[in-house]
Amino acid sequence: MGTSRLLTASEAVLVVIDVQEAFRTAIPDFSQIAARIATAINGFEILGLPIMVTEQYPKGLGRTAEELMMSFDTPQSVIEKTTFSSYGSEEFVTELKATNARQVLLCGVETHVCVNQTAHDLLAADYEVHLLTDGVSSRFESDKKAGLEKMFTSGVVPSSVEMALFELMRDSRHDKFKEIQALVK
Repeated sequence: MGTSRLLTASEAVLVVIDVQEAFRTAIPDFSQIAARIATAINGFEILGLPIMVTEQYPKGLGRTAEELMMSFDTPQSVIEKTTFSSYGSEEFVTELKATNARQVLLCGVETHVCVNQTAHDLLAADYEVHLLTDGVSSRFESDKKAGLEKMFTSGVVPSSVEMALFELMRDSRHDKFKEIQALVK
């Protein structure tokens, strides 16, 4: 008998990786993925679930995209890092452990570098890793494709913003269902 790979609200955390201003002109679908990530952020806030945000060397790559930071209802702290893997940051590991999450839902850029390395380090640390495929990108489609393939063959669970939010609720009788339904329409 197998184990469920569905997201569970009491065990989930959303991690937004390096969606920074320097990537806005380099990544062709930046605005589209930023919009999907903003929806994920709003959904996690509606459901009262933890969210973590990282920035790769903000001195050189700028801060997190303004539209993402503005999508938070309350001020969000950001973890600055120099390691490509978020899990390589001691501050990240400490904050992640404080959430008591077992399931980590990843989104951000670039798919084949920081997202990929974070996913693999989380798998090695025995986390169940889910990936918002509509919330990741790279400068080149071939890099994105290679990153996705490597993560999925390693055990990362593919997901989407809408799929994840509905898995977290599980039932149309959930008290936040109407808010989430309105968010994704």
